[in-house]
Amino acid sequence: MTGLGDMNAMRRRLLHMHRAAGVGHLGGNLGCLDILAALFGQAMCESDQFVLSKGHAAGALYVTLWAHGRLSDDDLATFHRDGTRLAGHPPASGIPEILFATGSLGHGPGLASGLALGWRLQGVQGHAFCLTSDGEWNEGSCWEALAFAVHHRLGNLTIVVDANGLQGFGATREVMNLEPLAAKFRAFGANVTEIDGHDPVALEAALTVAGREGRGAESPGVPGAPRVIVARTIKGKGVSFMEGRMEWHYLPLTDDLLAQALAELDETERTR
Repeated sequence: MTGLGDMNAMRRRLLHMHRAAGVGHLGGNLGCLDILAALFGQAMCESDQFVLSKGHAAGALYVTLWAHGRLSDDDLATFHRDGTRLAGHPPASGIPEILFATGSLGHGPGLASGLALGWRLQGVQGHAFCLTSDGEWNEGSCWEALAFAVHHRLGNLTIVVDANGLQGFGATREVMNLEPLAAKFRAFGANVTEIDGHDPVALEAALTVAGREGRGAESPGVPGAPRVIVARTIKGKGVSFMEGRMEWHYLPLTDDLLAQALAELDETERTR
């Protein structure tokens, strides 16, 4: 389980990296960092694969890989630069943990379903994890992929929905209301869990259970059904002036705001 100090170290590194590059998308990156930390820190085994469907959270993925020794500080220094492997949306550019170029929303669930089916056909054990946004489910391709996964009984697939309630043009309920999300996923035939996406205990439990079937072990729920974890999160988690604010889907940091954000993270550790 990743503690507050470790998570804040990742948040600090993410903030510094985005400030150095002068780019936005910080709100969604901060909001899903707990999920990525639990996936790479506890849930995933060497035989598993991850697909970041919400590709604008590439920064959070890079920092997670950095925290686990798979990218260096020198790598992160190239973020968003010309010729980098660490583009603003993850390219398939020589990083072993990144199989697909993503960021055109709605593609990740289909790619992850293809991985899971390919393993099934080859008799290979492994679990495919895919992280989507909640706004991404405005895309019909996501529902088509879920129907495909249920039909083919891809119990070796887990889709995690980063449900922060906000997307590029406003609240998800106002842009296209898909709530109750969990009920819709169940109606498609998936095994569904709804959790607090910032609770490390809940994340570890849900993700660890999800990964068992792809490795040949029994897991709760309908046998052979793919899993969907609806993780309720807060956009901009950990930085008060970003939390729950749609504009931090876009805004870059200034030096003053970076200093304010870092001071807040320091304060949360002092008072815990």
